[in-house]
Amino acid sequence: MNFAIKPTAAPSTSVSSGKKPRIESNHLFQGTSEIVIVHQKEEYNLRITRNGKLILTK
Repeated sequence: MNFAIKPTAAPSTSVSSGKKPRIESNHLFQGTSEIVIVHQKEEYNLRITRNGKLILTK
């Protein structure tokens, strides 16, 4: 899977401008309802509920 961030309209601005990076969930999930995120060697599950909410669990 390629999780590269793709600009949607204008090129992304630097973090110092105060804007936070924006990633569309459909780019992360790519048709699935659950993904694994590795943060500091720990695995977290991010899933989309039936109601369209996001839940992050360890």
